[in-house]
Amino acid sequence: MSEVFTRVHSDPTERKYHFERIQDIQPILDNNKALQNEAQEWAGDWHHIGSIPNVVMEKWMNEEGVNILKMPAEEWGQFIKNKLRQPENMWLRTTNRKF
Repeated sequence: MSEVFTRVHSDPTERKYHFERIQDIQPILDNNKALQNEAQEWAGDWHHIGSIPNVVMEKWMNEEGVNILKMPAEEWGQFIKNKLRQPENMWLRTTNRKF
């Protein structure tokens, strides 16, 4: 994964700070697209269904108000599956196969 950077923007008149998280996600997206075009094998119950940039995971945590790092494994898996099944997140998937 590529590095994640934080850029701090300050507004001295209002004494506020805004934090922007930055990551070059293009290599991840290019790899996802390449994997979508390759045949992938299932390893028992395991299958690589997506690669998600850290900044996207952080965005989802903020939007959903959850800490994915504290989720039990089963809940975490279902959370990711639900997100990757949404049409707007197809660009994060590494397979076109249903899961």
